[in-house]
Amino acid sequence: MPADTEAKPPTVTPTRVVIALCLAAPFVAMLWVGSYAKVDPTFIGIPFFYWYQMLWVLLSTALTMVAYKLWQRDRRARKGGASA
Repeated sequence: MPADTEAKPPTVTPTRVVIALCLAAPFVAMLWVGSYAKVDPTFIGIPFFYWYQMLWVLLSTALTMVAYKLWQRDRRARKGGASA
């Protein structure tokens, strides 16, 4: 295999760090049960434990979408293409 077609190891860039943080945040938030294992404050009569988890469903969706868009932009930049 010629030297210029050799696979390079992935490069850590600020964009990729942001992508990793967007994808890791929901896991950390949900695995840290002590931070939300309580009843108060309630929201429209729903205990904190439940509405906090439902909020993270929405936040996880948004963070995954942001990570995907950043990944697409990063791939285009690395390929040198300007197509959408």
